Amino acid sequence: MLRFSPIILAVLIGWLTYMFSARKTRRDLSTNSSPLNDPALVKLLRQMAEALNIPSVRVLIYEIEPVNGLAAPDGRIFITRGLYNKYKSGEISAAELASVIAHELGHIALGHSQKRLIDFSGQNALRALLMGVFGRYLPIVGGYLANLVVTMLAASLSRKDEFEADAYGAALLLKSGIGLSAQISLFRKLESWSAKNGAPAWLMSHPDTKLRIAAVEKLKASWEV
Repeated sequence: MLRFSPIILAVLIGWLTYMFSARKTRRDLSTNSSPLNDPALVKLLRQMAEALNIPSVRVLIYEIEPVNGLAAPDGRIFITRGLYNKYKSGEISAAELASVIAHELGHIALGHSQKRLIDFSGQNALRALLMGVFGRYLPIVGGYLANLVVTMLAASLSRKDEFEADAYGAALLLKSGIGLSAQISLFRKLESWSAKNGAPAWLMSHPDTKLRIAAVEKLKASWEV
C-alpha cells in the first residue's frame, strides 16, 4: 500500500484541483454573464429544443472578448461577448452561431465535463508514476519527459472530445432543420481568425480545423444521400 501512496496522493490532488477550478469557474461565469435574448437566435434555440424534446435551450453571454463558446461543468451553455459581437456585426450568421451552441450541447450530452474530472485525476497519477520511473533513470530530463507524455495524452483526449461534440452538433443541426452548411462555414471563418501559434498538432487541445471540416462534410454526405 505504501508503494502506491504517491499515486493515490496524485489522484487526490488532481481531484481537489479540478473541483477547486470548477467551483471558481462557476462563480466567475455566474458573476459575469447574462441571458441571451436575441430574437433570431432564440428562434433557432427553440428549434433545437424541439429536436431534443426538451422544454428549452438556455444560453448565456459570458462577458469576455475572446471568441469562444463553452459548456460549464454544471451544464450551462455560454457564448462569449466576443463571439456574440461577431454575430451582431454581421461577420457570422445566426445559424453559424447556433452551430457553436449545438457543439457545446454535445459536450454536455456526452458527459465530457464529468469525463474531464476522471481524465485530470488519472493524468495526475500517470505524471507521478512517470516522474518516478523517468526520474530514476533520467534524472535531468525525467520530469520534462513525464510532463510531455501527459500533455500529449491530455491533448489527444481533448481532440477526441471535440470531434465527438462536432458530430453531435451536426446531428442536432440537421434534425432541427438548421442544416450543416452553417457549421462548415463557421469552421472556415474560425480558421481565418485563428492566429497560428506554431505548436505541434499532437500538443493541440483542438483538432486542426481542416480535419474538423472534413469530418463534418463526410457526415453531411452520408446523411443527405
